[in-house]
Amino acid sequence: MKFGYGLISCQTYAGDRRSEADRYQEAIELAVEAEALGYDSVWVSEHHFVDDGYLPSVLPMCAAIAARTHRIEIGTAVALAPLYEPLRLAEDSATVDLISNGRFILGLGQGWRPEEFEALHVSLRNRHRVLEDTVTVLRQAWSGGLVTGGNVSSYPGVSVRPKPARSGGIPIWIGATAKPAVRRAGRIADGFISSGSFDEAFTPGYFRRQMSWIRDGFEEAARAPGSFTASMFLPTFVTKQQNAWEQLAEHMHYTYRKYADMAHARGRTGPPQKASPFSPQQAASLRASALAGTPDDVVAKLRQYQEAAGIEFHFIARLYWPGMNRDKQREATQVFATEVIPQLR
Repeated sequence: MKFGYGLISCQTYAGDRRSEADRYQEAIELAVEAEALGYDSVWVSEHHFVDDGYLPSVLPMCAAIAARTHRIEIGTAVALAPLYEPLRLAEDSATVDLISNGRFILGLGQGWRPEEFEALHVSLRNRHRVLEDTVTVLRQAWSGGLVTGGNVSSYPGVSVRPKPARSGGIPIWIGATAKPAVRRAGRIADGFISSGSFDEAFTPGYFRRQMSWIRDGFEEAARAPGSFTASMFLPTFVTKQQNAWEQLAEHMHYTYRKYADMAHARGRTGPPQKASPFSPQQAASLRASALAGTPDDVVAKLRQYQEAAGIEFHFIARLYWPGMNRDKQREATQVFATEVIPQLR
């Protein structure tokens, strides 16, 4: 079992007076701290045109983290594949992998937010086909042959340089929630990134159901699990006290409300506003999904997720919280590293 730190998003919390530069520098420092604490990986997340400055450029951030670290793996959870020209994504990802000396994991998703697609002149309608095509082009680009494209794109047989640091190419993980997208990950990817939703609590049973869809994808592609990795990220806050949820709730609500709010935030300008409250049902679902508690509480729950995975499992602890007191955030990160990880490795 491996452990990641994330999801770094560089968002500005309502009322935060720090500059954009301050938050970006802090993001890099937090990645350096995660490596020093023994985390196996650090993860960044992508969105565009959000009023709180959600990180839009994940590959430059990954390169910056790579230049400041030595051991920790660096991943995207996720890069929105249809918003990238596939050949440029292949080149830029290979560059990050070289800077990191083979520590990069490219997590991809198909995206969902209309404003992002429209502003970047990309069709939202066939994004799942574009995601699959992108994976085809990436694998061609990182191999020793020529890139000709897939079912959506075509290229005149170009040879792409540079190649990644690893001869087998960069691991491609796919983030997904719905059944067809999860099955796709099992069929074409090297790993799966699972996460919760707003309307259903993320539980070990929910994750076990997703893993059955992954195995359906394996069967469809006539492939064995091999080195496939099941991963997931969940809201995480660990404390030796008994008030973990009370310390996390405000910041988790803000972060997840911003996702729900993106569909209604088109063209919004000005500083970010505090998020509106969730319904009681949604709030209860969020609380049920969170890993908030003492180290022993969190260890017990993670053992259930590890069992549900049934294969190589990589848990990404979402310990990066916009607006949370930095000392409190760092303390939770340290407690997870010293009190939780050693019990599960």
